[in-house]
Amino acid sequence: MKGFLLIFGTAGLLVAGSPELERARNLYDLTAFDQSLRVLEAIPAKDAAVYDLMGRDYYMQGDYKRSTEAMEKALAAEPHDAVHALWLGRAYGRRAESASLFTAPGYATKAHQYFERAVELDPRNLEALSDLFDYYLEAPGFLGGGTEKAQRTAAQIAELSPAEGYLAKAKLAEKRNEYSTAETHLRAAVGAAPQQIGKLIELARFLVRQGRVQEADQSLARAEKIEPGSPRLMLAKADIYIKTGRKQQAREILQRYLNAQLTPEDPPRSEALRLLRQAGK
Repeated sequence: MKGFLLIFGTAGLLVAGSPELERARNLYDLTAFDQSLRVLEAIPAKDAAVYDLMGRDYYMQGDYKRSTEAMEKALAAEPHDAVHALWLGRAYGRRAESASLFTAPGYATKAHQYFERAVELDPRNLEALSDLFDYYLEAPGFLGGGTEKAQRTAAQIAELSPAEGYLAKAKLAEKRNEYSTAETHLRAAVGAAPQQIGKLIELARFLVRQGRVQEADQSLARAEKIEPGSPRLMLAKADIYIKTGRKQQAREILQRYLNAQLTPEDPPRSEALRLLRQAGK
């Protein structure tokens, strides 16, 4: 799964004429998830939008069981909404990652089903296609994964976004141990979206895996020039520094991250705390 690099899209949360929901949404944007939930729980007549935001609040808190329960209610109320299906797939995917060997396959199967359902409902939803691609790439065949399925989905992604298509093809090539091809696709992704730091971060991670640390640092430096102080870049840099033995620098970055003003689109502070433990504090 995508882990913390997942894209936390926020479209479709508000409904007109609901001040309580708007207040809860504003709190969500401030990463005040507990407060947002309290507002939502007090709404007597809950509709799909309320359950959707509740599911996202729980997701951001790491309570994936309650997230799936809320998202199931949102999708039941609006069964043709691709975004509800996508987030339900994400929540089940997270449950699979933290479940036992006995229960994980069942949650993974549900994640697969809801990712496919999201794409069926909206074939042009790039986030849904990307999550489905990652599932196909990482899941074993008996759970519905496979590189052939991933390749077909990568082609669909490329039709909507050349840059994301190159990124998907790079992941597929690396999975097949075709490292030169993977690097070519990654550099093409950077070229197709030169102002998107996510592509430079992915290139840096790849270069580190290839033992090319200096080149990875150059990619991170390019990203820093585009978005100075980006929380996403800070966390990626700390992760890379830990992997390359620069733990003191990583700790300094992570402390700044924990004090930064974050949004729901940024990796959660829990991820920074996890990395801080890896860095020795």
